[in-house]
Amino acid sequence: MKINFSKLYSDLFAGSTATFVALPAAIAFGINVYSPLGQSFAGQAALSGVIGTIIISLITPLLGGTPRLVSAPCAPAAAVLSVFVLDQMRKGQIGPVYIPLLVAITILFAGGLQILLGFLGGGKLIKYIPYPVVTGYLSGLGILIIFSQLPRFLGMSSVGNLLGDIDSLQANPIPPIIGITTILGMVFLPKLIKRIPPSVMALVTGVLIYWVLSFFYQDLRIFTNNRYIVGAIIPEGENLFSNSLKNFSHLNELGVVHLKSVLLPGFTLALLLSIDSLKTCLIIDVYSKNRHDSNRELVGQGWGNCASSLFGGIAGAGTLAPTIVNIASGAKSKWSGFFVGLFSLITIFFFAGILKWIPVSALAAVLIVVGFRMIDWKSVGLLKNKSTVFDFFVILCVVVAAISTSLILAAGVGIGLAILLFLREQIRSTVIRRHFLGNQKFSKKRRLPSELEELEKWGSRNSIFELQGQLFFGTTDQLFHHLEPYLQTSKNIILDFRRVIHIDFSAVNLLKQIHSRLQYKGGTLILTCLPGTLTTGQEIRNYLNSLGLTDSTPNLKFFDELDDALEFIEEEIIAESNLDSSKGNVLLHLDQFEFFEPFPKDLVLAFEKFTRSIQCLPGESVFHKGDINDEMFFIRKGEIRIDLPLDGNRMHHLATFAKGDFFGDMAFLDKEPRSANAIAVDECLLYGVSRAEFDLYVKEVPEFGNLFFESLAYTLSKRLRLNHLELTALQEN
Repeated sequence: MKINFSKLYSDLFAGSTATFVALPAAIAFGINVYSPLGQSFAGQAALSGVIGTIIISLITPLLGGTPRLVSAPCAPAAAVLSVFVLDQMRKGQIGPVYIPLLVAITILFAGGLQILLGFLGGGKLIKYIPYPVVTGYLSGLGILIIFSQLPRFLGMSSVGNLLGDIDSLQANPIPPIIGITTILGMVFLPKLIKRIPPSVMALVTGVLIYWVLSFFYQDLRIFTNNRYIVGAIIPEGENLFSNSLKNFSHLNELGVVHLKSVLLPGFTLALLLSIDSLKTCLIIDVYSKNRHDSNRELVGQGWGNCASSLFGGIAGAGTLAPTIVNIASGAKSKWSGFFVGLFSLITIFFFAGILKWIPVSALAAVLIVVGFRMIDWKSVGLLKNKSTVFDFFVILCVVVAAISTSLILAAGVGIGLAILLFLREQIRSTVIRRHFLGNQKFSKKRRLPSELEELEKWGSRNSIFELQGQLFFGTTDQLFHHLEPYLQTSKNIILDFRRVIHIDFSAVNLLKQIHSRLQYKGGTLILTCLPGTLTTGQEIRNYLNSLGLTDSTPNLKFFDELDDALEFIEEEIIAESNLDSSKGNVLLHLDQFEFFEPFPKDLVLAFEKFTRSIQCLPGESVFHKGDINDEMFFIRKGEIRIDLPLDGNRMHHLATFAKGDFFGDMAFLDKEPRSANAIAVDECLLYGVSRAEFDLYVKEVPEFGNLFFESLAYTLSKRLRLNHLELTALQEN
């Protein structure tokens, strides 16, 4: 381990400051966990919180490694474990003296799960738990913490006797007076004094009020059997770690039933502590502009909790409040979290005599404020928007399950609702990324002006849909709802599967329905860009073939690229319009090109002498990017593909020019180097016209030059208008 001594002083100061936040809260959490066992366990309960702070803070920073993170006992751990202890007391299957052992085993099991989760890469998975489930669970924990602290806050024996003990409350106002004053100090004093942590000011306020009240109630000055204070944290004759492994000496007295009872609380505890830690780590990332290692942090947290259970401490996690104080105090590295454990150890050795006088009702008041702040009050605002009402319902269900039944059932409810949330999001997310008509999106094959007119006129009878996401039973109705109007008006429908990651049987059945509707009208269903495999690993073409969608199915086409599918429907329109210039093997002469139709025939025949004939074999280059060549080419036979070279020997297909068309006009006009490659797709015959030869002829026949540039401008404008149509459709979709 590398230690940067230049940062050590900052970490030392920050760690000492964060201790004043972590340690008092840990004592309160410890008392909260074991409060169902009665006042006789108060000292041991407070000690469990102190030990948890020491052990977890010493071990976790070294193994987890997230800079500035403070790990200590936390509210979720206190809530889960206190409910577990209360449940064991109600069952009465085991004596109170053995319950700390069950708590230790539960923490040990939870820590082991965290270690396993970290090694299996579960740190990333926890981030995907829906926020409504997490906030509902934490809100439920907050309410449970508040109710569990009310007896000590009001000086009553139990929450159940709240109404019956009104007379007792009136006769003994000491606990509520201390509690209310502590709450007021925790809420209002930080607005006046911002340098001191709120929990520290609150406890100091509670202690001061306690001693003020002692002038009126003399019994408060007596330590022995004083039920208003924490009492001896370390019993006389024992030391800090006297309980280390002591609980486990009773292990042979537990049965299988007892050990089974720790499984669900252990799972719940591991999940909550992991979420709490990683949530705090994400906040640290915002401050530090770095990224933590989620899996490593889970392993570190797990080892810290395992060690805490062996030494008699309670569980903990990366806690937000001490961490924020740590960062604000100038923490630089993971050593600041380590120093929290070190200062906690020093505090308990030298100031245990002071800690024992902390009023129980003051600690209860601090926890009530913590519980109140755990409740997500802003979630009520979700009712204002119809789209978020279900999210509020999820939060409410988890809260009700947590406070009315058990945290274990709430965890189950949360998981079930998380699945429903996932399905809802999948169903609500559109599976259609974009939609175009055939006169809004065109293939890369360049068309003659007359062909473009036909495509613009009749292209609307074809529809192109770019699909995305998952096509499954939850989204098939949405897909059919969007496609149904076009099934009535479109002859051909293209479905682009490039961004589809899953298809189930329901989706395939829908494709068969669409195909049947199109086939009845004489149209074609065209599937393009099918992914090689599904998320299940199954090959999609084999999957479709097994369900009756094959290459031999009438009125069904498969294409590897969307451009090939677009070219197919364009050729169909052009063929029906009898404009297909590529029909037959007759070589075009210059006067047969559509480009030269407005020209006097004698001028074109005379110009043909200024051109040169070029023959290209399939795959042969006409020119390459960077070539110095100002020739313009007219295609007498075959097709030319224009490719833009990219890094890594990759090519981007720009356009394809067919028989009767021309290319190379950019260099002809500006005499700049070629900007792309021109490759013969098949055997090609071309006319090549250099700018020098063209200028010689135009010098003799100026009229030809005017007609030439007019025809060139017209054709280029038609191409630009086509691009504008595509861009408009792209922006609108």
